[in-house]
Amino acid sequence: MVSTVQKQLICLFIWASLMFSAHAFIEGLYCGTENCYEVLNVARDATKGEITKAYRKLAKKWHPDMHRKQDDKDSASEMFLKIANAYEILRDEEQRNDYDYMLDNPDEYYSIYYRYYKRRVTPKVDVRLVIAVSITVISIVQYFSHWNNYTTAINYLCKDQKYRIRAMDIARSEGLLNNKKKSKTKTKEELKEEEEATVRKIIEEKMDIRGGYQKPKVTDVLWIQLVLLPYHIAMYIVWWVRWVWKFNVQHEEYGKEEQLYLIRKNLGISQSQFDMIEEHEIDDYLHKKLWIKDLFKDWKAKKEEETKSKLAESARYKMYRRYVKKGGAGQMSFGPE
Repeated sequence: MVSTVQKQLICLFIWASLMFSAHAFIEGLYCGTENCYEVLNVARDATKGEITKAYRKLAKKWHPDMHRKQDDKDSASEMFLKIANAYEILRDEEQRNDYDYMLDNPDEYYSIYYRYYKRRVTPKVDVRLVIAVSITVISIVQYFSHWNNYTTAINYLCKDQKYRIRAMDIARSEGLLNNKKKSKTKTKEELKEEEEATVRKIIEEKMDIRGGYQKPKVTDVLWIQLVLLPYHIAMYIVWWVRWVWKFNVQHEEYGKEEQLYLIRKNLGISQSQFDMIEEHEIDDYLHKKLWIKDLFKDWKAKKEEETKSKLAESARYKMYRRYVKKGGAGQMSFGPE
């Protein structure tokens, strides 16, 4: 005879089997508690063409316009939406694979939910296309931004009297201005425009504009930099190996290029910022051998002391010290008794 415990275990097994079978269809996912294949009246191994044919047949039958009565229209509309939803799931190969996975693995709830919402949330557009378009937009904005900075710098130099006078002197020495024959055949406005164009051209050709305002190059944009990235990485590795071999292994003396590199590193500035430093300052750095760490530290300490001394000698700073000594903003004064 079967014991009471055995009966309970059998009942539990049957209940669990029924539970898992019921949960093969989850409310709110795919076709809900119905089987998408059964909704379209097709077998699970049906081809894409058979699924499309079954959908068209059922859609024609259950289209709301095919029914006159309001009640029939409502039920037909509900059925039509159900058929359309089942077709959308089964006609897409990836969604159909996910749905088949759910039918075969009804107990893997978390995996089923993950597959379903990942497919719904993940954008349909190819990620590679999105990245390519984003890089292109950034490159275009970057290039025109650099041109805007360069144009701003040239406009400023053309208006600044110091650089304008130098450009005029160069133009006169090269015979680009004061042409008497041209002055007789042109108006004052035309001569003025020609003078401005000449000054601008000389400034563009002769001025060494560095840093963030230098003339932009195509190689500066993001797209080109990404394309050349493997080359730059390879060159950096070669440079690093050469540096270690020459100066760490063979203990050779630094050349001017290496000295400038170490000075820039000690200053803690970028290459573009270093390029904006005046030539006489760079010569002074080289003369003081600031590529040597200890000498650089001593030089930096002296510069800081000089800055503090200048600030202490400033009349405004002295006035401020007297003001603070008297009590500053919180001072109180008493009127005559």
